[in-house]
Amino acid sequence: MNQNGADATPLIGVIGGSGLYEMEGLSGTEWIRVESAFGEPSDELLFGEIDGNRIVFLPRHGRGHRIPPSQINYRANIDALKRAGVTDILSFSAVGSLREDLPPGAFVVVDQFIDRTFAREKSFFGEGLAAHVAVAHPTCARLGDAVHTAASEQGLDVRRGGTYITIEGPQFSTLAESNLYRQWGCDVIGMTNMPEAKLAREAEICYATVAMVTDYDTWHPDHDSVTVEMIIKVLSGNARSAAALARHAVPALQDRADACAEGCDRALDAAVITAPGARDPEMVARLNAVAGRALRGA
Repeated sequence: MNQNGADATPLIGVIGGSGLYEMEGLSGTEWIRVESAFGEPSDELLFGEIDGNRIVFLPRHGRGHRIPPSQINYRANIDALKRAGVTDILSFSAVGSLREDLPPGAFVVVDQFIDRTFAREKSFFGEGLAAHVAVAHPTCARLGDAVHTAASEQGLDVRRGGTYITIEGPQFSTLAESNLYRQWGCDVIGMTNMPEAKLAREAEICYATVAMVTDYDTWHPDHDSVTVEMIIKVLSGNARSAAALARHAVPALQDRADACAEGCDRALDAAVITAPGARDPEMVARLNAVAGRALRGA
């Protein structure tokens, strides 16, 4: 297991959302506990292979769905994946649809986010070591294109591009909120992909989200009261499709240059603002995985 993420060989990490707690079809599997400098990840990491290609799987809510959205330790999850050597993350997330033409069962390869969360740690950096990472384009277009192609080849109802609004939860939206988000031009709504995407960028990991629609949220006249029972009916089918998509996409994602053309793996080059002599040594040590490449080059 690569503890510093320096291996140029692509290693795909898959984060499973609601309904996707295991990855079927992997060979040589082993659940391994990876220590993080930011606390406990959601679960152990599942290491395995698909057609000889290495993969690391993490259930975002833990096996059995133990952790609600606001209590997920997003920093520990991303840090643990980085310490495992993950270079690319394919994130799956159950969402509600804010558009009539995105029915339950549809998949969206998201390219934009609006972050409405307020109770979560959103950065690895802080007092003693400050950084400001650019997230104008918060997902990796190279990764998103490859996943969209893989989904299309499987015959899934998939759309390329869309805006995902992340709410704090755990409650669903009010009718007024749902209508407001539609006016903002959002396409899907969920509770988990922020700050996950921002943290992946800080950790210089290529990141793409596949949003799996389970319902129409509260704006739709047929869905004015979203329930867990309603969502679970769609989740199982979505989870099977997601697992199949991941198995199909992973081999294709191995074919890439050493450096990401989108610059995801160099996101910290112009982001760290604290002068080397003023950096807190404890913070530097804590960030040895997610920011070690950039800090060592200072």
